[in-house]
Amino acid sequence: MTDDNPLLQPWTGEYALPPFAAVRAEHFAPAFRQAMQAHLAEIDAIAQSAEAPSFANTIAALDRAGRLFDRVGGLFHNLTSSETSPDLQAVEREMAPLLAAHDSRVYMHGALFARVDALHQRRRELGLSDEQVRVLERYHTDFVRAGARMDAAAQKRYAEVMQRLADLTTRFGQNVLADESGFQLVLSNDADLVGLPDFVRAAARQAALERGVAGAAVITLSRSHIVPFLGFSERRDLREQAWRAWTSRGEHAGRNDNRGVAAEILKLRLEQARLHGYASYADYALADTMAGSQEAVTSLLMQVWKPARARAIVEREALEALALSRGEPTTIEPWDWRFYAEKVRQVRFDLDEAAIKPYFALERITEAAFDCASRLFGLSFVPRPEIAVYHPDVKVYEVRGAGGTPIGLFLHDNFARPTKRSGAWMSAYRLQSKNGGSRGDASVLPIIVNNNNFAKGAVGEPTLLSFDDARTLFHEFGHGLHGLLSNVTYERLSGTNVLRDFVELPSQLFEHWLEEPEVLKRHARHYLSGEAIPDALIEKLHAARHFNQGYETVRYTASALVDMAAHARPDVAVADVVGFERAELERIGLPAGVGLNHRLTHFQHLFSGSGYAAGYYVYLWAEVLDADGFEAFVEAGNPFDAAVAKRLARFIYSAGNSIEPGAAYRAFRGRAATPQPMLKQRGLVEETTA
Repeated sequence: MTDDNPLLQPWTGEYALPPFAAVRAEHFAPAFRQAMQAHLAEIDAIAQSAEAPSFANTIAALDRAGRLFDRVGGLFHNLTSSETSPDLQAVEREMAPLLAAHDSRVYMHGALFARVDALHQRRRELGLSDEQVRVLERYHTDFVRAGARMDAAAQKRYAEVMQRLADLTTRFGQNVLADESGFQLVLSNDADLVGLPDFVRAAARQAALERGVAGAAVITLSRSHIVPFLGFSERRDLREQAWRAWTSRGEHAGRNDNRGVAAEILKLRLEQARLHGYASYADYALADTMAGSQEAVTSLLMQVWKPARARAIVEREALEALALSRGEPTTIEPWDWRFYAEKVRQVRFDLDEAAIKPYFALERITEAAFDCASRLFGLSFVPRPEIAVYHPDVKVYEVRGAGGTPIGLFLHDNFARPTKRSGAWMSAYRLQSKNGGSRGDASVLPIIVNNNNFAKGAVGEPTLLSFDDARTLFHEFGHGLHGLLSNVTYERLSGTNVLRDFVELPSQLFEHWLEEPEVLKRHARHYLSGEAIPDALIEKLHAARHFNQGYETVRYTASALVDMAAHARPDVAVADVVGFERAELERIGLPAGVGLNHRLTHFQHLFSGSGYAAGYYVYLWAEVLDADGFEAFVEAGNPFDAAVAKRLARFIYSAGNSIEPGAAYRAFRGRAATPQPMLKQRGLVEETTA
């Protein structure tokens, strides 16, 4: 298929985008095989060079190697996440262990590692720039953490473990998607719809239309469906049905059962860590993070857990009181919490989600994000509707810098669909670098995509977001800016290729601008009248910002503590993930009626890949940084202060991994972060006034 395989031909379209319309699932396996062969040939050539190892002929060359492999992989992994099919999933299962084996061949290449190791030992004597030292150190770490220093027998077993893990994590993600896309709660009459505002009904009818369910409304397991349904439906029986389906994903006997899959992943990760000489997988994972140790992570989590748990118990008492006043059961179950919390919020703050959403049309909030990026960083986003991509819902923008020069392409993929995994994430079809071309003399512009899973509005009607949805859009756009603003030489250091507990800083920091009154007044406009959001409603939003934070914080922190406990076992891996989770929640004292952000059987952060394994804590770690970091703008008296924004762009959004993250933050802020702003942001400490 080499001659007619579009994946192996030059991509000649604008921005060298993939030829989406020409690509079929059967193109990927042969393209991957040829790309892997070409990559290994490049690796062999570097390793077998007769020249003494130098930065140019080893590290810079290594950074350029495998571009065909990366190109094919970038398209494949984005499609399997955003627009998959049974045929693509079959290829994904076939290729997962083969791709893992390829990684092992690259990073266990003895002759190549010998060159990298020799340079690493002499890195301070080579007259390298700071960025060159950094990329050399990161590549050396990559090799070591992939088993380059192990003996032959250990390397053989390590490669086997990694191939099996690739197979299992692929199955885990596909199982979750099968449970999500296979469920629909059909609301067939007025009695099923009681309590639901117009915006929930409209989204549910649109979902029914898309799924071919005539004359009814449908609630799916997309968060933008399930959360408002749990918040407004007066039908306690239907709330329970929806909640149980949402929280039991991956926990059903049969082909989509993730209980055994997750247990085997934990077992193999423990073996992986031991092959490296670590007592537990958590120790191995945390060795290459800002936190550095289990003790540092647990200390931060418990600093938040204790006040959040106490707050959640007080919040539950308020819900029980309201239920009692309505003559309803006062035992608050997990499917009741959001419902009664919405009622309490209405009473305390005169704040109704149905009154908020008309001001948060998707198009308006997208404009708000773009405008903030323009005012902070001088960017402009030029729509390019003529550029065809992988789905008609995806909007394409050319991103231009302050001088009007293109700096990248941005794809905005906002709607939930059965072919798309749940959640929200940023990804890249191509990373920025200045080390492109055969000699490293070409700049490469990034192609960045943001994925959300919003419930699409009815035909001809705007998609209205909750404030939480709007925050998600800003969060992912912050990740997107991290990729788009990247300004480094080497791809290994580009954009979000940073330590895991630093990667959430640019995204969480960008969320702050959504709450700024001047941003809301400019962009939060009623979708019918065009009127700006009233000052009184902004004040209510700010007054209620700490409402229900005990519940939200406990749900997140409990998930992070369970993650850490599951990966910290030094002796025998968890065999019964459901029983272990239950026991761990009982041990830490999860308040009744709260539940978790993610249960282990569908916890894709942990088990659809290894990126957040023993690492779900990173959102809280980064929150310490983002809350402290935004204080720099508060202290300057202007959320768009030019001097602070310039430092933010240089050291946080543009630096990638070219600077050690602690040093990067200190360069931006002038000092290390302190946790007090984070605790204040969550309402877990009393605010004081001078």
